[in-house]
Amino acid sequence: MADRYGKDVLSSPRRARPRVPEMAAERDLVVEDAASGFCGAVVGLERTYDGEFVRLEDRRGATRLFALRPAAFLIDGRPVTLVKPRVRRPAPVTTTASGSRVAPTRRARTARASRLFVEGVHDATLMERVWGADLRDEGVVVESLDGLDNLEEALAEFGPAPNRRAGILVDHLVAGSKEARLTTSLPGHVLVCGHPYIDVWQAVKPASVRIREWPVIPRGIDWKTGVCNALGWGTPQDGWRRVLGAVSDFRDLEVDLLRSVEELIDFVTAAPEDS
Repeated sequence: MADRYGKDVLSSPRRARPRVPEMAAERDLVVEDAASGFCGAVVGLERTYDGEFVRLEDRRGATRLFALRPAAFLIDGRPVTLVKPRVRRPAPVTTTASGSRVAPTRRARTARASRLFVEGVHDATLMERVWGADLRDEGVVVESLDGLDNLEEALAEFGPAPNRRAGILVDHLVAGSKEARLTTSLPGHVLVCGHPYIDVWQAVKPASVRIREWPVIPRGIDWKTGVCNALGWGTPQDGWRRVLGAVSDFRDLEVDLLRSVEELIDFVTAAPEDS
């Protein structure tokens, strides 16, 4: 039987609309708002009571907020849907700041009887920054002497023994120096290692603190104060924050310091522990 009214227009399947691709709203991505024609680079994402928005900045520095709606933006004249970038999971850490392989997670280790001594707080802090994970894994305690003049008294109190070794890290350990004289006649089961730098600051590579070289400070002037004055770093406290902030791992330190610390750690960890 013939259809008096012709073909039912609703009976035909609708043509599928072309799919609008999604694009992660990464910083500096340049897009155009399809409705207003505002063109700019992504400078941030913001969440308000009305939903998720993207902030765009044009070439003049003006910024505007736009809602993250489907097909609301254009890239090279083609519509896209901006979406929040996926949060990337950080890669698992396989090495410590000293370059050692990360040890399997295990219970905290009881501190060894052997110990590492350093001249001052800055030395101890720098050692913690780079070798902290290794020292905790080995159960090695680092103690500040508050000056090498206190070494003899500290060792007398500590009492080095075959199962109770003492490793000493010394700044400016060069022939004829005060440091060399203070470390010549020490008891047994003690190892002294050092570096030639006037202070542990100088054992940080100049490039890491973004200077060409460490300045030469005349004798009679406090070295840290002289360095900060020469470089315009403010007080020694300000300078130390700058130096410590420049160190992330062993690659920021000079080889002389690395070699000495590694030798001292081997020395104290090789000693038999108290039974």
